[in-house]
Amino acid sequence: METRKELKTLGWIIAVFAFVFFMPLDDTRFRTAIGATLDLAQWYAQEHVVLCLLPAFFIAGAIAVFVSQGAVIRYFGANAKRWLSYTVATLSGGILAVCSCTILPLFTSIYRRGAGLGPAVAFLYSGPAISILSIILTARILGLEMGIARIAGVVLFAVVIGLLMSLLFRREERARREAQMNLTPPPAARSAWQTALHFFTLVLILVFANWGAPSASDTGLWRAIFTCKWYITGGFALLLCWSLVHILRLRAVWVTLGALATLTAALLAERFIPSPQLAPLVPMTVAIATLAAILLGDRRNPENREWAMASWGFAKQILPLLGAGVLTAGFLLGSTHGDTAIPGIVPNRWIEWAVGGNSLLSNFLASFTGAFMYFATLTEVPIIQGLLASGMGKGPALALLLAGPSLSLPNMLVIRSVLGTKKTVAYVGLVIVMATLAGFIFGNWC
Repeated sequence: METRKELKTLGWIIAVFAFVFFMPLDDTRFRTAIGATLDLAQWYAQEHVVLCLLPAFFIAGAIAVFVSQGAVIRYFGANAKRWLSYTVATLSGGILAVCSCTILPLFTSIYRRGAGLGPAVAFLYSGPAISILSIILTARILGLEMGIARIAGVVLFAVVIGLLMSLLFRREERARREAQMNLTPPPAARSAWQTALHFFTLVLILVFANWGAPSASDTGLWRAIFTCKWYITGGFALLLCWSLVHILRLRAVWVTLGALATLTAALLAERFIPSPQLAPLVPMTVAIATLAAILLGDRRNPENREWAMASWGFAKQILPLLGAGVLTAGFLLGSTHGDTAIPGIVPNRWIEWAVGGNSLLSNFLASFTGAFMYFATLTEVPIIQGLLASGMGKGPALALLLAGPSLSLPNMLVIRSVLGTKKTVAYVGLVIVMATLAGFIFGNWC
């Protein structure tokens, strides 16, 4: 065993050395791919780590510490009624405007708390794919029939994939079910409404802090919310302060000082940082840092310190894998966000050529490519709009919508660390195959 480990280490050293030694630095495409890798990594760090992932880690930590194991088992457990567990798992994504990476700490938390494999996978798939914002944007930009097809496909896929995963790994699920039958969860430390209020306050802060920009022609509620989103987020932040004091019993003076520090950071950022994308990162960073410090410094309630440590545990496990995945995806497939489109080592024209028409192969290639690409929340719609304008068929477009937002290379690396290689391959394969078939049927029907 020790020899195998050393050989593996030696193999990695040789592979890295060979890559550096033979890098084709004179090749234009290679240099462009390196630029795309760095651009995607910087954009991901600026747009998603502080506003999306860090709040998601705290939500996952809250699930792990404050949401009772009995509640998770009741709604998601292996012994829960299937109609209840799959309904809750599938529709819960409707309130989360999250990407395939932000859903990971939430999925990891409920799975480790006792959720059955099927409901947990249904939640994992539907979370990034069925958000209200993404469905509305799809219907408005890509057409009503595409919007209806997407929401129907996501709901169907979540349930079917969850059931098939439970069936494929039924021996392990049977053992999990038997273990839960003899499990007596400890009593909850607080009432259900208090836990729910604290949890959903965190979720709503995440949702409104990441509320996407409306289209140029939109003058309705979406634009109104976007215009006021930081005031709304601030209102929920005040509610969180109340929850920290009255539900978690943290010292009011600490929470007040943390709130004042966050407000000061917001005012200074608005004054000295002109970029509307970067300015919100300052108060959010200060808020997260002060919250962590307050939780770690609390000596009266060990659960509060445990919340901070659980959140750190998720971050420590997930962030390195996400970083490696983002770098790999940027190098292979390029960086596409906003008005930026930098090709990776794989030429974009190959992708556009491969997904034209509505053959079974084009739908498979769209599903397969989408599964490995990284789509930030809501960005899949304008990307697919551009591909449709370049000749992409409607079937492959739907296949990409059903496979892309819920999967990505970074996402797969983390899922493998939670479920193992076998379950991850089965999950990814089911998503790709079902997206291929759905796209093929939709393309021929339309």
